[in-house]
Amino acid sequence: MSPEPASGLPAGHSAAPETRRVLKVCGATSPGDITALASAGADCVGLWHGIPGGHAELPERHLTELAAAARATGRLEPVLVTFLGDPDALTGLARRTGLRWLQLHAYQPPAVVRALRAALPDAVLVKVLHLRGGSCLERPLIGAYERAGTDLFLLDTATEDGRIGSTGHQLSERDVLGLLPRLARPFLLAGGISPYNRRDYGSVAAHPGFRGIDVDTAARDAHGRFSAPAVTALARAWRTDTSPEESR
Repeated sequence: MSPEPASGLPAGHSAAPETRRVLKVCGATSPGDITALASAGADCVGLWHGIPGGHAELPERHLTELAAAARATGRLEPVLVTFLGDPDALTGLARRTGLRWLQLHAYQPPAVVRALRAALPDAVLVKVLHLRGGSCLERPLIGAYERAGTDLFLLDTATEDGRIGSTGHQLSERDVLGLLPRLARPFLLAGGISPYNRRDYGSVAAHPGFRGIDVDTAARDAHGRFSAPAVTALARAWRTDTSPEESR
């Protein structure tokens, strides 16, 4: 898939979603996770690497294996989720693993995006924007991220104590709507998303730039394992569910 013309990026530039809404589930660590997510209705799977102390951190060998397993489903797009900020290291990692979607989840500057775009012209570059206390910490850099080659933004929570990623803290729709006029790229929504708070985001979900949701905790059962019913409930509540025949 190529990005929509309104993105301002060259036609055929990447595989970023045009208008279809996707369900991205983060934190897979085993082939069983991949199978469960694909069968339950997920579209993208987040694979963690370069997140020190992360509960789903993968060594490169396992990252490569799970990325291949995701592609083999014919449905799941594997996504690197990382705090790494060295463009050369990220480029090498992407080439070795075959990962095309790269999610920069920390505070990597626009220069990193620019370098990755030059080295990996067909990659889908996802930059996380962190909201804390009603404000976006990267707000002054949004234009620079877009000019550098960002395909998608992901809106997520940064807690008051500095935690980012899989915090389970819900974003305020008012805060999200206040940021959207600044974005010229489509976005995914994260931050405490569940099947039960879809109504809290009616205006966000109706926005033309909305491309889907990113979850971790809400896709798991009480024991922390991925739950097929939970994933299917998310897909249905947020209308991201597609049949296997509609997979990429």
